[in-house]
Amino acid sequence: MIELAYRPPEPFDLALSLAALRRGAGDPTMWIGPGEVRRATRTPEGPAAVRLRSRGAEIAVEAWGPGAGWAAANASALMGDGDRAQDFRPAGLVAELHRRHPGLRFPRSLAVFEAMVPSVLEQKVQGVAARRSFAGLVRLLGEPAPGPLGLLLPPSPESVARVPYWELHKLEVEAKRALTLRRAAVSARRLEEAALMDPEAALRRLQALPGLGPWTAAEVAARALGDADAVPVGDYHLPNLAAWALAGEPRGTDERMLELLEPYRGHRGRVLRLLELSGLSAPR
Repeated sequence: MIELAYRPPEPFDLALSLAALRRGAGDPTMWIGPGEVRRATRTPEGPAAVRLRSRGAEIAVEAWGPGAGWAAANASALMGDGDRAQDFRPAGLVAELHRRHPGLRFPRSLAVFEAMVPSVLEQKVQGVAARRSFAGLVRLLGEPAPGPLGLLLPPSPESVARVPYWELHKLEVEAKRALTLRRAAVSARRLEEAALMDPEAALRRLQALPGLGPWTAAEVAARALGDADAVPVGDYHLPNLAAWALAGEPRGTDERMLELLEPYRGHRGRVLRLLELSGLSAPR
């Protein structure tokens, strides 16, 4: 086991910030509790499990497994050290939401394929069904994570590439998403290179994969690359939420959402995250 302490920029809310990486309460790869986050991951150096605990102004980091050194060394990225929230200068409702959640940061997991698998499963289906499919896929293909945390590792590209379609069908994954998952698994090494690219180049690299459009690319970029400007165009709910919250309009389009978010360029994804945390919803 490796132990170290990290002092994140203040303010910092550990659970709120890393909640974006968990795919529902039943995610077998991650657990979040008061002042503590546990996460299993596959690093370039091998599997790892990480426990992060708030200790006053510091975060205590513990890591297990062959990838423990890599996970510990990159814990600061996981806690959003590259997120320039201090440059965010909103007004009106967005400023009030930012004041309510000053510790929100965009985590940078640096694990592109791991973020892509559940994002592909969320394409064009209800979130509850997608989370159920992801949990089932982890239990089917995952392995126990190193250490005492009781987590499962996310599926490896090799296991996803080999899984027969009928197994995915039993998990409510139809042929189109199954094919995209297989393509992502085969191209995982090229996709992981996006973690080292600037945001625009990274989005181009992700969208070069057939079956992976701007919505999925933005979802991956926000989680794996810590891109606080990523906007998931094509979302079912977000255009209406943005139009209602920012302009009092009960219905919106992608074009209208982008227009309303333009003053916040550089932090458009942050604005959407704050709107989701607000509890607001467009009229039915």
